[in-house]
Amino acid sequence: MAKRTLHQDAKPQIFKNAEMLRSNMTVAEKIVWDVLKNKKLGVKFRRQHSLGRYVLDFYCHEIGLVIELDGKYHEIENQKVLDKDRDKALEISGLKVIRFKDEDVMERMDMVISKIKSCI
Repeated sequence: MAKRTLHQDAKPQIFKNAEMLRSNMTVAEKIVWDVLKNKKLGVKFRRQHSLGRYVLDFYCHEIGLVIELDGKYHEIENQKVLDKDRDKALEISGLKVIRFKDEDVMERMDMVISKIKSCI
């Protein structure tokens, strides 16, 4: 059975959601974006990139890397299950997903950058 690409599931509303999220980035997202934009780490990242039915916080198509930032909302049990299912779907499609808590970005940015670099 051939791998189904996530692009096949893209809906117009997903693109609108991505655009809205790009306009309303969190503080943590702005900090990480400042590190990733303009190929500062050697590869191109997109922010709030729509892929299938998902909007990815940061995505590098070249190496298939997804970076997700988790605020307090992601600590809710139901959201943890949804995040796990989403990560699994992305990984089945051949992508690598790494997650950081907002606190990691705010308090341990050197660790965040180091992990991202090791994935690149």
